Amino acid sequence: MSRRKPKSTMGKRLGAGTFLLLILVLLAGAGGAAWLVATPFGPSTETFVEIAPGSSTVHIGRNLEDAGIIRSRFAFDLLRWIERGRLKAGEYRFDHPVTAWEVYARIARGDVYTRTVVVPEGANVFDIESRLKKAGLKAGEDFATEQKKEISLIADLDPQATSLEGYLFPDTYRFQRSATVAQVCAAMVRRFREAAAEIGLKENVHQVVTVASLVEKETAVDAERPLVASVFENRLAENMPLMTDPSVIYGLELKGKWRGTIYQSDLKRDTPYNTYLHTGLPPGPVANPGLPSLKAAMNPAHTSYLYFVAAGANPQGKSLFASTLQEHARNVSGYRKAMKKAGER
Repeated sequence: MSRRKPKSTMGKRLGAGTFLLLILVLLAGAGGAAWLVATPFGPSTETFVEIAPGSSTVHIGRNLEDAGIIRSRFAFDLLRWIERGRLKAGEYRFDHPVTAWEVYARIARGDVYTRTVVVPEGANVFDIESRLKKAGLKAGEDFATEQKKEISLIADLDPQATSLEGYLFPDTYRFQRSATVAQVCAAMVRRFREAAAEIGLKENVHQVVTVASLVEKETAVDAERPLVASVFENRLAENMPLMTDPSVIYGLELKGKWRGTIYQSDLKRDTPYNTYLHTGLPPGPVANPGLPSLKAAMNPAHTSYLYFVAAGANPQGKSLFASTLQEHARNVSGYRKAMKKAGER
């Protein structure tokens, strides 16, 4: 005669089996989630993902999945739920497979991809525009024109400025590709303010920066900068035209008339920046000077020099200074002989 097992025992076994199955399902799910999160995935070639400000985690995960950066947007959502971090907007660059965890960590850190832009001493707004374009920045599209809209950045320093020329400090910058003209200008003017504070530039800012820009363009030799500044100061005191080619060239650039080489006819072309035709300083800076030129403009050497042959044009590698027209004529003659000799080599 067979005996039936107590119902309570069968119920217990069924309950245990269901529990075990649930554990196995959870373990499988956890294993799958771990695989999605911890196994490297992604492109082997350079891929960019732009995360717009205010994007939700769901939207970010979808963008990353669509771009082939992560396997699953749901795994990314899970990481966000676990970490509770704040994701930062910007452009991110991926060029090799990484884990979803690393992708999440980079975005939480704000490890955005930036482009390097080197602005050398003596660069003007046209040069900066070219460099921004070369770096692939949005701000390079029409920088030379658009920067004029940001003059409020220097209103306290130079109320008569109509451009940021002279105040876009030469340095190495890193910008996101989507950086705007306003953002680029703000960064560069901020560096100018830091430099000005460093050397104590507070007064006559417009004049100092204008003179410094001319000094910057006329010589690359630091030791000569105070001497060149003294020539400009002495000529201004004598009400003599400065007769500086860089200013003439800048006037031509503003009018789109610069041909890459200065001709005799250019010296007769009437622009506000033609310092052969007009006495006094040009209307404003013609380039963006570095610290040595700013210091020289603030503290010119005490000389009687009224003339010089610029070092940049002299194969001997140094400027030639003179107090009289006769001395200057001899320097010019010597310069021409040196140029001829250099051409015969």
